[in-house]
Amino acid sequence: MSNSDGSPALQNAQDTAYNGLNHPTTQNVKNTVSNGASLPGPVAENVKNQTAMASSEFRNLADSRTAPNKSTATGQPLTHYHSFFYNLLSWENPRATTISFLSTILFIFAARYLPALRWTFKVLYIVLGSTAAAELGGRLVFSQGLASSFRPKKYYTIPREALESSLEDVEQLINFFVIEFQRVLFAEKPAHTVAAFIASFLSYWLIKFTPLWGLSLIAVSLIYLGPLVYLSNQELIDHYLENATNVVNAQATQVKDLAGHHTSRATSAVKSYAGDYTSKAQSYIGSARGNTSPKAVNSGATSGPGSAPAYTSSDFPHAPKQEPTSGATSHQEQYENSQFGGKAEPAY
Repeated sequence: MSNSDGSPALQNAQDTAYNGLNHPTTQNVKNTVSNGASLPGPVAENVKNQTAMASSEFRNLADSRTAPNKSTATGQPLTHYHSFFYNLLSWENPRATTISFLSTILFIFAARYLPALRWTFKVLYIVLGSTAAAELGGRLVFSQGLASSFRPKKYYTIPREALESSLEDVEQLINFFVIEFQRVLFAEKPAHTVAAFIASFLSYWLIKFTPLWGLSLIAVSLIYLGPLVYLSNQELIDHYLENATNVVNAQATQVKDLAGHHTSRATSAVKSYAGDYTSKAQSYIGSARGNTSPKAVNSGATSGPGSAPAYTSSDFPHAPKQEPTSGATSHQEQYENSQFGGKAEPAY
């Protein structure tokens, strides 16, 4: 009775299970799971392709570190980092540039919100504490330290070739920034100097109310996304830049012509005033010479105020020509005995 009653139900269950196992969807899932390594799905295939392309672009970016053929205005060669950063920021390798940009953004946020320095010291004291405990415990229990048993036979050292290569890269990187700063400072390319001026001016005002990490975030975004926006709209941007350049050149030419016109007028006026004053000065000098005569000069020399009076020989008495007479006690006696004989009164 029970076997006859349960036979149809058992048969239905077996049929349902068989149909489910043989369903196309079930077979596809089974094949995918069993042959996943050899027949990946579309998502896995896409991830694999993107990973391979990103690796290839990173290799291209590393291979681009070669010294360019261009040189500075002073004739100095550029560093290989000029080619590297140009390749990076020009989005020639978009996946590598995107990963670099996102990594820089994450580093800024990590430095802002994660206590990386505290974590470093925490990991350091945990490692050193565990090493010390293992060493001391091993010596107490096993009479041999556990940490010292893992000590290598020879400590690791940095090869000289690797160190020299790293130092050369550091030197090239430092010289890249030094050369670019001087090229901007001495206006080798005026457009770059103007852009640097605008950036420094905006940074001066933004630093008053923007934290350092926020300013770094803005700078990195402009450095990476600025070239991308320009390359995506190069034709339109070049058109507006050309129009702006033409307007600036026209205004500069107009100002130059106006300045030259006013300068010529001012020069003519100065020359005219100088000629007038010269002629007036010459006329004054000529009139002063004409009014001066020899008679006036002689009269001024003889009777002018402040000059000595002119005398003749008749204004003075004759000088005596003989020795004074002995015995004469007065001027009168000496005069009477002289050659004049008292004919004239002596001048005292």
